[in-house]
Order: sequence, then C-alpha cells, then structure tokens
Amino acid sequence: MNKTMKAAVLHAPGDLKIEEVKVPDNLKEKEVLVRVKAAGICGSDLDRVMKSGTYKFPTIPGHEFCGEITALGAKAERFKAGDKVVVAPMIPCMQCEFCQSGNFGQCDTYNFLGSRTDGGFAEYVKVPESNLIKMPENVSFVEGAAIEPAAVTLHGMNKVRVNPGDSVAVLGCGAIGLFAVQFAKIMGAGKVIAVDIAEDKLNLAKEVGADLCINARHGDMVETITHLLGSQGVNVAIETAGVMLTQEQCLRIVKKQGRILYLGTAHKDITLPAKSFERIIRNEIMIIGSWNSYSAPFPGIEWQAALDFIKSHRLKVQPIITHTFPLYKAPEVFKDLNERKYSFTKVMFVMEE
Repeated sequence: MNKTMKAAVLHAPGDLKIEEVKVPDNLKEKEVLVRVKAAGICGSDLDRVMKSGTYKFPTIPGHEFCGEITALGAKAERFKAGDKVVVAPMIPCMQCEFCQSGNFGQCDTYNFLGSRTDGGFAEYVKVPESNLIKMPENVSFVEGAAIEPAAVTLHGMNKVRVNPGDSVAVLGCGAIGLFAVQFAKIMGAGKVIAVDIAEDKLNLAKEVGADLCINARHGDMVETITHLLGSQGVNVAIETAGVMLTQEQCLRIVKKQGRILYLGTAHKDITLPAKSFERIIRNEIMIIGSWNSYSAPFPGIEWQAALDFIKSHRLKVQPIITHTFPLYKAPEVFKDLNERKYSFTKVMFVMEE
C-alpha cells in the first residue's frame, strides 16, 4: 500500500487544498484503517470549511463517509480486511455521566472525525473499531455515506414519536428534511406535508413520499396548513431548515398538545412573537430538541435501523443525492456551494479507484 494519499486539507476558513499527505499508520490495538469510498458534504461541513473553521489546523474535514477496511490493529477482532463499513464519526469518552447512561451524543469530552481530528475527505482514515457498522452487500457506498444524516434524523424522530395516523409537517426539504418525510411515513403517519421555498426540493419530497407539498413563497403556509387540516393544525411539526421564520411557524401550525421537533441549527438569535410563545403554554405544546445520532449500544440503534431501511428499500437515498464529484474537485465544489452557484441537496465525493 502507498505511504501517502490524497486528502482535502483545511488550513483556515476558506483555505481548503488537495494535498499529498501521509497515510495514517501506527494503529492502536482496536483501531482500523478504512479506505474511503464515498463521503457526503453536511451543511456543517460547508460552514466549517468556508466560515467557522475546525477546532485546529490543518484538519481533514468530512464526517459522513464509508469505505472498506484495509488494515486492523492487533486486537481489532469484529471485522476483517475487505469488509464494507459505515463510520460513525463521534468518539465519546465512555467515562462521563452521559456516556455511562448511554447518552453518547451528550458526552462532555468527545472527539469527532472531521472537525476535531482528521475525517473522511481523504483516501484513508484511522478509526476506532467500535465506530464501525458493517454494510450489507446490496447497499452501495454512496448510500452508505448517507447513513450518518439518516441516523441523525431517526434519532430525532424517535424522540418526537410519530404515531400511526398522525399528521406531520416537515419544514425544510434538505437531506434531513427528506429523510424526516420518509421516516414519518415509515412510522405510520397519515398525512405528511413538506414545506420549502424551492420547487426542486419539493419535487424530491413528493418523490420520496410526501402527501402534500407547499411552496412557502406562494402564500402563507400557516394558513394553507390550517385550512387543509382544520384550525387544529398538525400533530407533529419538524423543523430542519434552521431559519427563524420556520422555527416560529412551527408553533403556529401544531395543534393543541402537539409536538415540535427542532433539528435545524439556529444561526442567529430567535425572537418569538408573544402570541406564538403563548401557544406553548396555553396549548401545552411539547418542544423537543435533538442533537446527533447516538444511543446505546454505541453507536446506536439509529445506525443499524437506517441501514436496514435502506437494505429493504424502504428508505430512499438515491433521489436525495443531487451531485457527485471526485475528491480532487473539493476546493472548487465548496466554493461553488458557498456561493450557491446551483441548487443542491446532498453532495457526495466518490473516490476514484
């Protein structure tokens, strides 16, 4: 095996370069070396690469990825060379109160591939054996690289509890929103409404199972939803856009004793009209936040379930992947995405043989 590899290395915000770097070596006893086959770009990757940066420099970004095992540490026994695996990027301490209770996503001192240590925008990555999930043969590498955002979505969906027959509104139809549409249907939702301002994303939502799509540019979507469902609104509202407008609208479209799941990250202060805030109290609305994708046993049932749903073709990934590129184009791709030169949903780097 070569001693060097190609990687996209971040030196500062906006300074991403393709470089020849050393292949990770000196595997610890329970570490493995994974040859990356596909890696997805998360919204947080776009922000880190172009604006906020990683926790140290230089760093190889990328936390949504999968590949093949090429080498194993002396005591790594669960897998073998050649196995197809998905990589869970969080490396919890396993010692703090939250890890001890199985809430690994709340770990006090976690490490994280792609932001705190080198990640998947490279030909090879060194990872703990415990962070691997074996991929079924009928799941492609491109599908495998989408398991992480699918698991993030399912973690939240399990918290908000969509019941059979529930009406569900999903605000924001990026990758997380499109997975939320599908998981709502899998969980038995009676009617799933997808809301966005981009017609191409609404078309994708329809393709993956939304019963009704609303373009919020063409009128008051709150009035539209309450008109369709009566003044009561929906049982569950899921916010994935991370926009103050939709974060507040959730409070106005959910019915009495309804549930709101916030998956989108806030990028500025959120100001709520008094009338909207009052709905939380008077209507006894349950608000649920969800972060990351982990549960016990680590990395969590969300990861295996997402794989199983893809294996059985109940969860559709291919329509969500709108663009694929070779890794060497990473600096150009991030620049174009940051400048919104084209509409995209999930963008993947597919490694060249």
